[in-house]
Amino acid sequence: MEKKTIVKNGIVKNGIHGYSAAETYIAPKEPAVKEHLEWFMGLKLGLMMHWAPGCQMGTYESWPLSDGDGSWSQKDVDWTDIETFKQEYIDCNKTFNPVKFRPDRMAEFAKECGFKYLLFTTKHHDGFCMFDTKTTDYKITDPSCPFSSHPDSDITGALYREFKKQGLAISVYFSKPDWHSDAYWHKAFGTAPTRNINYSVTDHPELWEEFVNYTHAQLRELTSNYGKVDVLWLDGGWVNAGNEGQDIRLNEIVKEIRGTTQPHLIVCDRTVGGEYENIITPEKEIPDAPLFVPWETCTTVGEKFSFHYTDCFKSGRQLVHLLLDVVSKGGNLALNVAPQPDGLLPAPALSSLRDMGKWLAVHKEGIYETEITAPYYENRVKYTAKKDTVYAFYLYEETASLPSKLFLHLPEPQKQIASVTLMRTGEPVDYTTEFGALILHLPPESAAGGEYADCFVIRS
Repeated sequence: MEKKTIVKNGIVKNGIHGYSAAETYIAPKEPAVKEHLEWFMGLKLGLMMHWAPGCQMGTYESWPLSDGDGSWSQKDVDWTDIETFKQEYIDCNKTFNPVKFRPDRMAEFAKECGFKYLLFTTKHHDGFCMFDTKTTDYKITDPSCPFSSHPDSDITGALYREFKKQGLAISVYFSKPDWHSDAYWHKAFGTAPTRNINYSVTDHPELWEEFVNYTHAQLRELTSNYGKVDVLWLDGGWVNAGNEGQDIRLNEIVKEIRGTTQPHLIVCDRTVGGEYENIITPEKEIPDAPLFVPWETCTTVGEKFSFHYTDCFKSGRQLVHLLLDVVSKGGNLALNVAPQPDGLLPAPALSSLRDMGKWLAVHKEGIYETEITAPYYENRVKYTAKKDTVYAFYLYEETASLPSKLFLHLPEPQKQIASVTLMRTGEPVDYTTEFGALILHLPPESAAGGEYADCFVIRS
């Protein structure tokens, strides 16, 4: 039932990555990684946050710097010429001062809403480091940035500290391309026409070697300076050996990290395939059918990954339905919310996430640490399972309403059913079986008090 989607050389359309085919997946060999990956896939829900000084512009993250992507990414740059804009964007670090940043409150909020891990952008393609690095002064802790004097100026470190206090796991977003590095877009060769390097690796191996060493040094910092991290989530799939020789020798640095500080480390080399793409990552889409390999959809609560002043946000019902669609097909959901320039999360997003969290608090048994089970989904029902229990979620539209008879198809119709209950109330549900189907008999009042979706717990 796998969706036949193959991505080569990190194909990206309008800033959105495709995803590798499930049939090409290579499972990790290391026992510690395999065990940690199985645990991580039981977490189901992660909070993703894309944040950098460029958020002050209220435009796409990084992408307008790439003229090769200008046809879509530069459309909302209408107050000046593009070259002036690029410099304004690059200089955003000089005015970035998110004084309302409270990592403790962010972590408390994430736990309240049912998130189990954080996926934070330590560095996007623009090259700005939201962590304290020794490799560049283009970083949040440099004196050129007003926020550098703040006690939590190392934003990555502060977030990791507080989210770990709340018991949440850590997934490290890191961009392999770095458009601020002179070893990637070298000023001697003029402007960079595309998102790729602007020189030949064959002609200038010394430049590429400099970039590889630079990248390895930053990855060492991120996996040694902040304690345990669970996932190394690498963006920019076009940076790979098969594309203009852009080989950052990931095998070397991953072997080093796993051999020293993080033996369990899950690596997600997005869209590249091979032994270092331990998780497949559809972006802003959900596969049409279940994927029987580890996967995670990253998508947005609003419409954009970066902060936009005019963004529109999904409702609590939409978020719950999105989560159920992902989990019933075997995946994790990383929901992105971009903080504002002042350090707060947008209020409309908070409201929707709290609504989702209230629903999750009641229905978490059927979400976390579950497995997929046939028929996975049918009509308005999404299925998950644990051992001898099947969870059937009936999705509501704007108002809660159930049919008088709900027909459910179970993977083992011959198995003896011990009980059926409505999770929200704990009340038993009348049922009969007929021709391999389980028929729930539901009086009209069954839906009273229901919201977004109700779950029927079927125990054998």
